[in-house]
Amino acid sequence: MSRVAKNPITIPGGVEVSMLGKELVVKGPLGMQKQVICDGVSVTVETGVLKFFANSDDKHARAMSGTLRALAANMVVGVSKGFERKLNLVGVGYRAQAQGDVVNLTLGFSHPVAHRLPVGVKAETPSQTEIVLKGINRQQIGQVAAEIRAYRPPEPYKGKGVRYSDEIVVLKETKKK
Repeated sequence: MSRVAKNPITIPGGVEVSMLGKELVVKGPLGMQKQVICDGVSVTVETGVLKFFANSDDKHARAMSGTLRALAANMVVGVSKGFERKLNLVGVGYRAQAQGDVVNLTLGFSHPVAHRLPVGVKAETPSQTEIVLKGINRQQIGQVAAEIRAYRPPEPYKGKGVRYSDEIVVLKETKKK
């Protein structure tokens, strides 16, 4: 069984954590995030430390205490440092260009693809074949990266497509006569 909830979260300088009713609010230099705390979990905010406890010994309360602890840790890191996800475009003529809250993609289709970014996510294109997504919400950054990757996932024979920078694509061998 996981013991994630037993590890306290150390709150770095410049980050303010508070409880407003059933809502955990984390404010930092990059922004603010909120998370609703479920009934089976209690949270204590001490000086520089955030702790989570399951109110009862049932399985759901223990599981939720670990889940909420992980979400809160991501919130603390997000408002202090932020999150970043890199995508690479592999293929002849595959290009990306960030313009405000839209990422324009040329992925070999007969039409260009314009992906609109949600509020809180910024995109940069250091080169035509790289996309860097930045924001304070880890789940949102991962979701946007998955949506962009879904337009043209890496194919298994040549490896062409949109892939994460740390992704390893295992190529298949072609058919032989």
